[in-house]
Amino acid sequence: MKTKAVRLYGEKDLRLEEFELPPIKETEILAKIISDSLCMSSYKAASQGTKHKRVPGNIAEAPVIIGHEFCGEIVKVGAKWAKQFKAGAKFSIQPALVDKNGPVGVLSAPGYSYQYIGGDAQYIVIPEEVMANNCLLPFDGDAFYLGSLAEPMSCIVGGFHANYHTTPGSYAHEMGIKKGGATAVLAGVGPMGLGAIDYAIHCDRKPALLVVTDIDNARLARAASIFTVEEAKKNGVRLIYVNTAEAGRGVDHLKSLTPNGGGFDDVFVYAPVRPVVEQADKILGFDGCLNFFAGPTDPEFSANFNFYNVHYAATHLVGTSGGNTDDMLESLKMMEAGLLNPSVMITHVGGLDAVIETTLNLPKIPGGKKLIYTGISMPLVALTELAGQDCAVCRELAKIVKKHNGLWSPEAEKYLLANASVL
Repeated sequence: MKTKAVRLYGEKDLRLEEFELPPIKETEILAKIISDSLCMSSYKAASQGTKHKRVPGNIAEAPVIIGHEFCGEIVKVGAKWAKQFKAGAKFSIQPALVDKNGPVGVLSAPGYSYQYIGGDAQYIVIPEEVMANNCLLPFDGDAFYLGSLAEPMSCIVGGFHANYHTTPGSYAHEMGIKKGGATAVLAGVGPMGLGAIDYAIHCDRKPALLVVTDIDNARLARAASIFTVEEAKKNGVRLIYVNTAEAGRGVDHLKSLTPNGGGFDDVFVYAPVRPVVEQADKILGFDGCLNFFAGPTDPEFSANFNFYNVHYAATHLVGTSGGNTDDMLESLKMMEAGLLNPSVMITHVGGLDAVIETTLNLPKIPGGKKLIYTGISMPLVALTELAGQDCAVCRELAKIVKKHNGLWSPEAEKYLLANASVL
């Protein structure tokens, strides 16, 4: 079967090509990709080429397909997996191929390391190790893009699970944020921060208080219109949005919002900015856990941390850079149940022919997630700019997006897939 895909040949050398896939073996699965969400990790891989730890050294001769946040349908199943998977079923993939014995190969992952599997393709061959490591995940949601966003959502879930708290007199740690405690999400109204708000409000281990900060009133207002104080209250969470750039809204104010002004049990940092990290440290309460979620690009990035409080107040620090398969399964199940709506992350949509330019310029493109539908031809368009396009499909999409409070939706996906130009 022929496929079209974006393949990496070297540093900043991405090519959209049509080529023949090999026949699947009895240990493999043939699948059709519908959607892929572009990630900064793909930009890093494309920029670094073989210098990237996940990218093989022979890509000039054996190029790899990029993209690792994808969702699609199974087309054909090899004999080994015929009892577990069926043609026509929807799926998502956990790209971090990790088992009890550690990573498969040398940090190998779909979207970085393989010739025939990656998200920016129309058809792929799923290799045996994906199924063997339980990384091919069934998905029964009502839109493919939700399955694509399960991977970034799992990173958020993993962050909440990675936090921990101590028990006086014991060396046993209790994993997860403090249930019924005080949680803060700093720089928390970007795409991943919005996902964190959604999860904190709707997960089974909720804080009693959730404070979300930023320095932009427009971004805070948008977040508050999507995740309202009233919605949070219905779920037992007191939600407060704070612009920390305003006078009197710094450390003392944030701590005053917590019970008895004692500080936060859990603080998440969603921007790799030194003042934000240091503010997070200062608002921790006793046994407070700071999660440095945002990955810096500067290998020398550092910030001050109060080690007096580490010693006497049991404050501590963790960092997370992804989720595991259980985190992704939790994300998928919560989406299927209507408890999570990662639509808030999406700010742009486009077709497979928009992947190369978008991937190589991701740091320069504002907004959140860039969602790609691999079977269509469409330039990358911001949701806020759909109405102004010289395109009947885009103008109709703009109406649908407006109906859904400015968000992408299953209705929008269905319309686009039915009416867009086929690539």
